[in-house]
Amino acid sequence: MAGVSKGSNDDFLQQTISDETKTPAKLTRRGVVILGISGVVFGGIYAATAPFLTPALRKICLPFVPATTAQVRNVLSVLEGRSGTLIDIGSGDGRIVLEAAKAGFQAYGVELNPWLVFYSKFSAWRFGLSQNAKFFRQDLWKTNLKKYNNIVIFGVDKMMPPLEEKLEKELCKDGCVVACRFPFPRWEPVRTIGSGIDTVWLYRHDSS
Repeated sequence: MAGVSKGSNDDFLQQTISDETKTPAKLTRRGVVILGISGVVFGGIYAATAPFLTPALRKICLPFVPATTAQVRNVLSVLEGRSGTLIDIGSGDGRIVLEAAKAGFQAYGVELNPWLVFYSKFSAWRFGLSQNAKFFRQDLWKTNLKKYNNIVIFGVDKMMPPLEEKLEKELCKDGCVVACRFPFPRWEPVRTIGSGIDTVWLYRHDSS
């Protein structure tokens, strides 16, 4: 092109190549920073919410599904007239334990999910029930149930047979069990309340 020397063309070409090789490096560093920040944010959100939304990693998964108002009412109804200790195995957000404490039971909840245990303890403190409503992080299959008069379980179908075997060994003499959502396969309930997902079955030691 007229007016432009070969030396100038070479200088311009070298500068262009230099700029093009520098630009991707600059963008790559920026991308790494953005990716790193995004990863931290996503990881934090996942860590905070995943325990509430996914089943605990157990041999038999017991997903967290909050009890309905009708279920809570039915549980307390079949336990009317009873007293002493109560344990909810797989206590979730603690609502059964809290309502049982309000009804006069010394109530306990065992739950494998640490976030739900923390939430339940906070709820007990918030409602002034910390003395009568206690929560522990513990595997229900490793929990000794012999010292509890009343046992509540919101189970899943495939866990009921092995749980029935565990309770046959550990249920105390005057104990009773309230099963919610799914009945035990061999035991005969002494009382049934509700319908559909709100159904609860009451079992007594001398009837099991």
